[in-house]
Amino acid sequence: MNIKIFCRSFDLRLYERSRAFYERYGFETVRLTDQTADGYFYTMLADEQCDVAINIDEDCFVTDMQAVLQLAKEVVDKGYANAGCPDGGGASPRNANPVITNPFFNILNLKLIRDTCGDAKAIRKAVRQFDIPAHLDELKAKTERLRKEQGVTTDELLAAKESTKVHPATRYELTDTEPYYPFFFWLAWNFETLYLPSFRDPDGWTTILVHPDDWKKQLCAHTWLARFYSVPDFMVRHWQSNAGKQKQRIDAVMLRTAQLSQTNLPVEHIGDSCRYMLDKLVRWLIKVPQRILNWPNKLRKKLSKN
Repeated sequence: MNIKIFCRSFDLRLYERSRAFYERYGFETVRLTDQTADGYFYTMLADEQCDVAINIDEDCFVTDMQAVLQLAKEVVDKGYANAGCPDGGGASPRNANPVITNPFFNILNLKLIRDTCGDAKAIRKAVRQFDIPAHLDELKAKTERLRKEQGVTTDELLAAKESTKVHPATRYELTDTEPYYPFFFWLAWNFETLYLPSFRDPDGWTTILVHPDDWKKQLCAHTWLARFYSVPDFMVRHWQSNAGKQKQRIDAVMLRTAQLSQTNLPVEHIGDSCRYMLDKLVRWLIKVPQRILNWPNKLRKKLSKN
């Protein structure tokens, strides 16, 4: 398998720390900046030199890379197109649709998807034409069957660890919560998904993802709320009152995971601080116009719901 690691990144400082957990294994790593929340999947699919993409958010820290690679082999050997954490009914702080895998961590079998459905352009067109409401009942039944077979139902997670804080409810009716939902609905319809078990860290936010065959094998720790990593606390409280001091929490999870994985984190120097500030300025100069240009689409979507 030709494996590459992809990361949709906004914060260069956080990306370089997250990358430290897997770069020593020698795989090509690709930082994807200024891409939409669904567009970067088509960037991966367009890379025909890559058979398997391991998609890791910059606030997701790999605990056991060998277990991740073992999982990637199982995904290919068993014919799955995707492995990831369900966006509802698991230990994620989100209570959304369990058909979808939240893209903080995915193993995507790109070769299988392209061989079956064509190139990235053809797949994007197919995703746009996919009628989600017409397939929703069958997708719900398929997802519940797969999760039961794979042993990642809410009841089993709760029985394994009472303190996991698993969301007991699932919301299959949510079909447009995030821009990446159409892609994952289409993927779940055309292929089988490996839904990964997870637990909630005692910090109340972090999701601990584990190997489906051995729940003692921790794959990674996803801290969430990376958008607040470099934002002053008083601004965080203004934007999201329950978010708290995110940098301290994320750094604590990062350091703990580094100890578990025996990872040496990069040491920051004055030159690095300047480099991070410049990169963030560039990211904001690109992101703000992108957001403004997307306002008409958001308005049309809101009006269509009403």
